Amino acid sequence: MLLELENVVSGYGDAIIVHGVDMEMSDGEMVTIIGPNGAGKSTLLKTIVGVVEPREGSVVFEGTDLAGKPPEDIVKHGVCYVRQNDNIFPNLSVMENLKMGAWPAEGEDWFDFDERLEEVYEQFPVLEERADQRAGSLSGGQQQMVAMGTAMILDPDLLVLDEPSAGLAPQLVEEMFEKIVDINDAGTPILMVEQNARAALKRSDRGIVLDMGENRFQGTGEELLDSEEVAELYLGTD
Repeated sequence: MLLELENVVSGYGDAIIVHGVDMEMSDGEMVTIIGPNGAGKSTLLKTIVGVVEPREGSVVFEGTDLAGKPPEDIVKHGVCYVRQNDNIFPNLSVMENLKMGAWPAEGEDWFDFDERLEEVYEQFPVLEERADQRAGSLSGGQQQMVAMGTAMILDPDLLVLDEPSAGLAPQLVEEMFEKIVDINDAGTPILMVEQNARAALKRSDRGIVLDMGENRFQGTGEELLDSEEVAELYLGTD
């Protein structure tokens, strides 16, 4: 098992947002977490990647419990996170952003920046075309590609995405999902929270529905899409 969460409880200050969530994820999978606003989806991701410290429970990744470890340690375990907002350095060039993403691997024998850069450019050719351009001057879709490329530069064992299509023009949403599927098909497991629930579940191996910080439904993407109850409560109309 790649990732196992057991009875994860977390929140901010005195507020508990995630109430005992359990989930599992196998290597190679793409898993999408959906649910209404305020369900605790982003808080759960932040707990997995160390931005929020769990109050209870375990976050076991490749056999190691990461619960309570700081984000910089979790990155070194192979978990890379693309946050929903403020996920690039807008005043730096595209290349400088990619180099910033590589800092946790500095001095490591296994890491070859040029080799990883070539693979990132294969996934996102526009980043090579705009390598010297200030990242903040790019379109919203291109900025999201910078953010994802910056995470992919480390060749993560798990890529965690928080609302990757948020704020994108409708015509760019499909392109973003295609990129995500390509990354997964190339061997990188992906865990994401996504507002475009139908589009995400259609492409996912499995889905998890959170509501009020608790597990409500789990199943394959197809099972959740076919569920009348899930559709009525969480997916709305086509």
